[in-house]
Amino acid sequence: MSGAQGSGRPLNAGDFAAWIGRAAELVAADADRLTRLDAAIGDGDHGHNMDRGLRAATEALSGLPEDAPPGKVLITAGRAIVSRTGGASGPLYGTALRRAGKALGDAAEVDAAALGSALRAALEGVRELGKAAEGDKTMVDALAPAVAACEAALAGASRDGGATPAGCARAAADAAERGADATVPMQARKGRASYLGARSTGHMDPGAASTALILRALAEVAGRGE
Repeated sequence: MSGAQGSGRPLNAGDFAAWIGRAAELVAADADRLTRLDAAIGDGDHGHNMDRGLRAATEALSGLPEDAPPGKVLITAGRAIVSRTGGASGPLYGTALRRAGKALGDAAEVDAAALGSALRAALEGVRELGKAAEGDKTMVDALAPAVAACEAALAGASRDGGATPAGCARAAADAAERGADATVPMQARKGRASYLGARSTGHMDPGAASTALILRALAEVAGRGE
C-alpha cells in the first residue's frame, strides 16, 4: 500500500489553521535563507516578506469563529497575506490560498480528493495572476509538480481503495521540494530575476523554496495522528 492509500482521517478547520501556523513557523525559521536566495536574483526581501505575511495570517485566523469551515480559514489567511506581504508575493500566495478556500466551499471536512481539487485551484490562480509556466523559474516550478504528484497519488490509490489527505500531502510536499531543487540550473524567464539572464542560473528560486516549505507544513499537519 502506498503512502497515499488507506482510510486516513479527513482534515477539518483546525487542521487548516494548524497548517497556516506551521507554515509560518517553517518560513520564520528559514527567512534568512529565503532572503539570501532572493538577494541573489531578486529584491532580497522574500523571506522576511513571507514571514510578515504568514504571521498576519495566523493572527487573522485567531479571530475566526470556531465553526468556520476549512474554506473560510484559507480565504481569511489569503486575505491577510495580501494585506501584509509586499511585492508580487502577497498577491500570488494570497490568491493561491483564496482560490483553494473557494474550491473547498462550505464543507466541514476535507478528504483527499477535495484537497487535490483545492491545490489544483491554487495552482490555476497563481498561473492566471503571474502568467508563469513550469520552467520559468518561479513558485510554479514547485507548485505544479506538487499538484501533479497529489493527483497521481489520488489516481493510483483509486485503483485499490481510498487515498488519504496525509498521503497526498506528503506526495505534494516531496514533489515541491524536488521542483524547488530543479530551479537551480534554470535561467529565469519571469520577474526581476529574468533581467539577469544567464546570471540567474545557479540559484534556487526563492518562491519555489517557500512554496516547498508551505507544502511541507501541510504534510506535517495532515500526517498528525496517523
